[in-house]
Amino acid sequence: GIKLFLGSSTGNLVVDNQNQIIEIFKHIKIPIALHCEVDEIIKENEIKAKRKYGEEVPFSEHGNIRSRDACLQSTQMAIDLAKKYNTQIHILHMTTSDELNLFTNGPVENKKITVEACPHHLWFSDEDYFKLGSHIKCNPAIKTSSDKNALREALKSGHIDTVGTDHAPHLLSEKDNTYFNAPSGMPIVQSALPSLLEYLSPEMVAEKTAHNPAKIYKCLDRGFIREGYFADLTIINKNKPHTVNKENILYQCGWSPFNGMTFRNSIDATFVNGKIVYEKGIINNVGYGMRLIFDR
Repeated sequence: GIKLFLGSSTGNLVVDNQNQIIEIFKHIKIPIALHCEVDEIIKENEIKAKRKYGEEVPFSEHGNIRSRDACLQSTQMAIDLAKKYNTQIHILHMTTSDELNLFTNGPVENKKITVEACPHHLWFSDEDYFKLGSHIKCNPAIKTSSDKNALREALKSGHIDTVGTDHAPHLLSEKDNTYFNAPSGMPIVQSALPSLLEYLSPEMVAEKTAHNPAKIYKCLDRGFIREGYFADLTIINKNKPHTVNKENILYQCGWSPFNGMTFRNSIDATFVNGKIVYEKGIINNVGYGMRLIFDR
């Protein structure tokens, strides 16, 4: 697949020329993964926030600046184009209940329009900005508790097809900054599965994080526990609670937005391509990735 930024995020990768976007939807025959926001709306909201707060914009305004309307308009446009040109698209990091009405439930094999949620949008809400501030600043923004709850229900019902981390391990020295100078994104990989297992069954977690992504992108010999497939496995201990803290955070950036939170489960081991790369708190530098192969 390819990734297309319809709204700018970290970096300068946005494609906002409507004619270029139409050409991509008309001619690309592989899945298009989309970051959906409207830059013009975001820029207008930034101007309003600066008028109100000056340079000291509180992080609690992030969901108003990168607003639900900015997400909804972009997602609606992408879906309209996909239907018009019969394009396979995958909408990334869904954040609002408003957008969920644009998708259908059911197995991914029957869909050309699929959608992803992220662990942080499924866990945090705008109420957490007052405590965590820049540490949960991400694009699209974390929205309300009602949105979070709607995302969880959509995940269970099949309206949301996959979960992806949108992992972005910025340094604390970068994140601990004023609103306009703090980069968006956070380290998520290590606590992704433990957080999902707080409200989803292991079978559903496997479906959303492994089975469905492999189906959507037609990954050969991946995504399932089957004879002849590559052994990419995570071993979970459902009866071993753990609290995220500085001593067990394995990111080189050294922090986590989940710091201080206790999960009812732990990860005992991780296999990549049949090799144990993590076991009981220790990373073994013996595993190496492989180029994915796709069935086209």
